Amino acid sequence: MLPAVTRTLTVAITALGIAAGAMTPAHALGRNERNVLKGIAAAVLIHEAVRHSRKANAQPAPSPVQPYQPAPQQPANAAASAFHEYDRQGRRLIQQRLAAYGYYRGAIDGVWGRGTASAVAAYARDVNASANLRSRDGSVQLYNHLIG
Repeated sequence: MLPAVTRTLTVAITALGIAAGAMTPAHALGRNERNVLKGIAAAVLIHEAVRHSRKANAQPAPSPVQPYQPAPQQPANAAASAFHEYDRQGRRLIQQRLAAYGYYRGAIDGVWGRGTASAVAAYARDVNASANLRSRDGSVQLYNHLIG
């Protein structure tokens, strides 16, 4: 930091000296003129010191904001786990059948959500297969019966 400040200060004082020398004869500089030049040199020195201090204390630039990506949802139970074993077309077919029977009212998108979970639970209850939802194999059996 100091070499940069010293270099900048040297350049600034040299430039001021050349400018002052060109503007006035060498013997015409009185006490007031010399004080003005000293004040300008001090202002340049303080300005450079503050600028370099700010640069040294500057916070690193924040990293660019990453777009939001929701965390993949982990199935919460056996029925959800079994649902996710089907490919997207199979999951959509399950939702379509549940909708056709009046259990599901959401988007036919193949995504396990509250609507799908509620529809599966209601369907299983109505066909006396609620116990099937406690295991993955029982849930698969229920889904196969639904789409078969």
